[in-house]
Formats: sequence, C-alpha cells, structure tokens
Amino acid sequence: MLEKKTTDFLEVLSSAAPVPGGGGTSAAVGAFASALGMMVANLTVGKKKYADVEEEIKEVRGQLKHLQDKLVELTDEDAKAFEPLSRAYGLPKDTKEQKAEKERILEDALYEASVVPMQIMETILQVVHLLEVLGEKGSRIAISDVGVGILFAQAALEGASLNVFINTKLMKNRERAEQMNQRTEAMIEEGREWKKRIYQCVLEKIK
Repeated sequence: MLEKKTTDFLEVLSSAAPVPGGGGTSAAVGAFASALGMMVANLTVGKKKYADVEEEIKEVRGQLKHLQDKLVELTDEDAKAFEPLSRAYGLPKDTKEQKAEKERILEDALYEASVVPMQIMETILQVVHLLEVLGEKGSRIAISDVGVGILFAQAALEGASLNVFINTKLMKNRERAEQMNQRTEAMIEEGREWKKRIYQCVLEKIK
C-alpha cells in the first residue's frame, strides 16, 4: 500500500474499497512516527555537540528503520488479514452443516484479523521507547519533531486497538478474546504513560 504515492493511498483509503482501512492506516501512521524519529537521529549524528551520544543515536536510527519497514509490511498484512474475514461473512448458512462451517471459518478469520493490529501495536510501542531516547539526547533543533512523532505513535497505537476490539467482540471463544483484549488494553495504557512523559518533556524544552 505504501509503495503508492501518498495521494494515491489517500484516494484508495477514501473510496468504498474495503482495504486499506483503519488498521492499515494505523500502521502507516506508525511508520511516519518512526520516520520522524529517524529524521531527528539524522540531524543529531555527525554534530560535535552530540558526539558523546553519537553511537547510541546511530543504534536508535537503525532500530527505527527496521521498525518502519515492519510497519510498512504490516500495512499490507492488515489488508491480507481482512480478506478471509470478508469472505467468511459471505458464506452460506442455509443448512445446519453450512452454518457450523461458517461459524468455524469466521472464528478463525476473526482471530487472524485481530492478531495483525496487535502486532502493529507491539511494533509501535517499540518506536515509542526509541522516541524517548531521542527526546532526551537528540538534536534540540528537532525536538518538536519528537513531539509530533509521539503524537502520531499514540494515535496509531489506539487506532490499531479498535481493530482488535471490533473483532474480538464477535469471537465465540470468549477466553481467547478476553486474553487478547487484556493484552491490548495493557498496551494502550503503556502507550499513554510513555506518550504523556515524552510529550511533556518536549513541551518543557520548547516553551
């Protein structure tokens, strides 16, 4: 999806096409958050003022590139995960056998459609942790971009969570659904705590 021009991506997103949707877009926004972090790292590396943290910032930059690539992949993975779910909803249920088969296939599809947005959330949390390092040690001239990055990351994190909840609500296996919900809620809470701390740190340095 993200190999398209941004304008093309927006055009498809705004259409009636089922994908990309909120999950894939959350992954894309997370990739933008990672890219902003990489920009801050690139503005830090090579500057005498930050020579003592250069190696650490280089390491952060490399990790952010890996996470950005993963989020780009997850943008497509989310679309792929939705396709079986979309087909499952259209399966016939005229007979008892058909109904049972539809329920089985739908349950599997709901699970798989929940796993990808959880992976998106897990990846974004790693981006958040790295943004904190840049907020503390990155170039002061780009500190506001760390703030924008953390806002993007938080929006992406909570956006992806909605794509978990909408699927787990329909799952028949309530034990598995609740386990996924609890993990998702824990990631939301963790993200909120980190976002609050990092964003406040940025504000204190620019105001």
